[in-house]
Amino acid sequence: MDINVIPHNHKIVKEDREKRLGQKPIVLWLTGLSGSGKSTLAGALEAELYNKGFATYLLDGDNVRTGLNSDLDFSENGRIENIRRLGELCKLFADAGILVLTAFISPFQSDRDSVRSLLEEGEFVEVFVDTPLEICEQRDVKGLYKKARAGEIKNFTGIDSPFERPLNPEIRITTHDKSISSAVNELLTLILPKISRNG
Repeated sequence: MDINVIPHNHKIVKEDREKRLGQKPIVLWLTGLSGSGKSTLAGALEAELYNKGFATYLLDGDNVRTGLNSDLDFSENGRIENIRRLGELCKLFADAGILVLTAFISPFQSDRDSVRSLLEEGEFVEVFVDTPLEICEQRDVKGLYKKARAGEIKNFTGIDSPFERPLNPEIRITTHDKSISSAVNELLTLILPKISRNG
């Protein structure tokens, strides 16, 4: 940090925002291959939480790359910086008392661990959306695997760039052998005790 940058301490702090919102913040970090179902699952879960009265925000990989991180490429360094920025953004949302749901491939374990280290104990919930590569390729909703196989996209996770499976995720979810509603219920069972101020 630049020695001339001095963070300011404000009167309203995280605990005040938690009380106002009636919830404890967490960052629910969904990681998995492209096409694994991260965005679909995160969207369905956010709808359930919103309907239960929780204050939420969903960060999706493609959406963030059209704005905040539109200057980054998909090289290894670009991906690392992408997740670094997103981690800092999640930290700010958590400080605001918001439940953050994310849907990022985030292929590197060290990057996910770095985000975890930014947050308070128990606030980072790593969700491994564990869908086999062949299923993701069959889905290929955006046509990206086809392009990657044809050499039109370089550094594509799962094809010519690695995906490091989470070592100790808080929960592993599969989307190829169960309904989205069933997966959402698994996640709700895990997180509701964490986010309720009475939990």
